[in-house]
Amino acid sequence: MRLMGRKLLYGVIIGLIIGFAAGYFIRGMMVEAGIKELYEQISEFRRRMVVVRMAIPPLRNIAEKCGIYIGAAVERSLLDIPDYAYILKQEFNILTTENALKFGPVHPQPNVYSFGDADYIINFAESNGMRVRGHTLVWHQQLPGWVAQGKYTREEWINILREHIMTVVGRFRGRIYAWDVVNEAIADDGTLRDTVWLRNIGPEYIEMAFRWAHEADPQALLFYNDYGAEGLNAKSDAIYNLVKGLLEKGVPIHGVGLQMHISLENPPNPQEVAANIKRLNELGLEVHITEMDVRIRMPAKWEDLIKQAEIYRDILRVCLTADNCKAFVMWGFTDKYSWIPGYFSGYGAALIFDEFYAPKPAYYYIAATLIEHLTKK
Repeated sequence: MRLMGRKLLYGVIIGLIIGFAAGYFIRGMMVEAGIKELYEQISEFRRRMVVVRMAIPPLRNIAEKCGIYIGAAVERSLLDIPDYAYILKQEFNILTTENALKFGPVHPQPNVYSFGDADYIINFAESNGMRVRGHTLVWHQQLPGWVAQGKYTREEWINILREHIMTVVGRFRGRIYAWDVVNEAIADDGTLRDTVWLRNIGPEYIEMAFRWAHEADPQALLFYNDYGAEGLNAKSDAIYNLVKGLLEKGVPIHGVGLQMHISLENPPNPQEVAANIKRLNELGLEVHITEMDVRIRMPAKWEDLIKQAEIYRDILRVCLTADNCKAFVMWGFTDKYSWIPGYFSGYGAALIFDEFYAPKPAYYYIAATLIEHLTKK
């Protein structure tokens, strides 16, 4: 009976979404609607989807039954917004510290650390039964001036990085589930990215960072995290070889984060993503989808929102069917506070809730995909 109920709910969700979307698509073909008309259509869609949403458990509840975490990156200041905080704790069971634990914000001066924002986010997570992904210990961006323009000996650079990692990880020992230890160390062509760390320490900085993070918190899962390496290409091959080499040296690395910042026009091939995750599994590594968003050229049309929902669905399906994919995290959850418009001119609407905190088709496709997975278990 329970299995039949899940299948029925899945069918209802997808059937309603497809039916509503098809109606709007046909209408769009008949009438060249302006922005006002488009949002009137969206409002009507929202009203009709309320019934469906009321029948769906929170995403976190379904995800837990599927054995994965589902979550979003968060900013400390946004947690003061009641609607934002409510949806976050209602729908998700893991958070990523979007900026609070990056080098610049958390370590602005040589002997000064600023942990207030990270403390608040982690306390929020713990009080709402959520895990935390710490982001990120070693990166070439968002560095404070004393590091970015620093002139030090190699030994001093090593001491700076070691002290930073030991202090930050040690501060939250036992409270952070997983760390993005090294972020974006590989260039698009598969070579090591030219960074302040590579230039001043050498390629061994990567190995050092993982060893220090493990020393500071032996219980935390330690990840290498990067973008543009979701499928099979020169960059993902280089990352595979990097982590394989680290494992062969006995370096404590536990997983690879696939950021998944993608566009509607050029999404990754799900079969290639599955193959990439599989080869990482064969190394004994976990995979997390760590920063997913699917940007759309604005203004977004209904058919765009459905295509977006299908991309979220396809990547989630790959994750759910892989033994080693344990988390599905988005870079935010509401278009109201997305980084996309500020960095990709003409693009937006990349997340699963709109700017009014209303769930978009992608939300329902994610829910339906989780339910679908449960029916197969």
